[in-house]
Amino acid sequence: MKNAAPCIWPIGGGKGGTGKSFFSGSLGILLAKLGHRTLLVDLDLGAANLHTIIGLPHAGKSLSDFIRKKVTCLEETVVPTPVPNLYLISGAMNALDIANLAHEQKAKILRNIAKLPYDFILLDLGAGTSFNTIDFFLLSDSGIFLTTPEPTSIENIYRLIRSVYFRKIRQILKAHSFKILAEEAQQRNDKATVSNPGLLLAMVKELDPEKGMLLERTMEDFSFRLAVNQFRKQDNPHLGELMCGIVRKHLGFKIDFIGNVAFDDRVHNAVCKTSPFLELYPYTQTALDLRECCRRLLPEKEAPSAAQRIAE
Repeated sequence: MKNAAPCIWPIGGGKGGTGKSFFSGSLGILLAKLGHRTLLVDLDLGAANLHTIIGLPHAGKSLSDFIRKKVTCLEETVVPTPVPNLYLISGAMNALDIANLAHEQKAKILRNIAKLPYDFILLDLGAGTSFNTIDFFLLSDSGIFLTTPEPTSIENIYRLIRSVYFRKIRQILKAHSFKILAEEAQQRNDKATVSNPGLLLAMVKELDPEKGMLLERTMEDFSFRLAVNQFRKQDNPHLGELMCGIVRKHLGFKIDFIGNVAFDDRVHNAVCKTSPFLELYPYTQTALDLRECCRRLLPEKEAPSAAQRIAE
């Protein structure tokens, strides 16, 4: 992956408490241990805590330094972590008003993140369906949704997935001059809207086959993943697969289940000790589950050797 564009994975959850920062930090550590130059970006604006998860008590710099022009480029806010190959853009020292970014500030962050010279860039996003969260998620055509088995969390993650998907379709329609086609499609069938992407796509293909194929290919480039965190023995082990099936059926885009991550009280202990969970408890079921999620995220040609190296 050297000298190639970074692989950017936004990581989002529908509600607070799903363990996004824990999952993001753990995934970053595993990728770094595989030899990948990995950057964690804490974009949970106003509630940043990723530095604590990875064992960095004080970052010294933050995203606010870039927004407020205290530094000339985003890379100047990057700090090394105790884990070799792992770097962080912290949000710990962000100003209180950073959660309400202006559009220009958000666009500036998005442009500059994509230029950073790393193999993997993981974006730890805020909870919910705010425009900030959705726009950061759309920095990449691939991303990871994290939920817990609780009904409220499941409802909220589905709402987030819908919001990300519909906003992306709107961007495509606008960017590729589909607006007139979309309006005509809706006039012919009032159900052919962004909320019914399958029918909308069929109508656009009928009106203009060439643009319809372009829209279809663009939508097929989506490659999202879903993980279920804080999984307990009494929970349905097939919940994640069932959720992905519902998303495929009702939204019609690709999403793959990458695994359940077992609940462990010792996650709390690790956070209190400001030490990475994987360092303190490497042989727990939770650690094994995280390694399996990491393996499933990597390209097929790398996954077998990665599984061996992760286990070492």
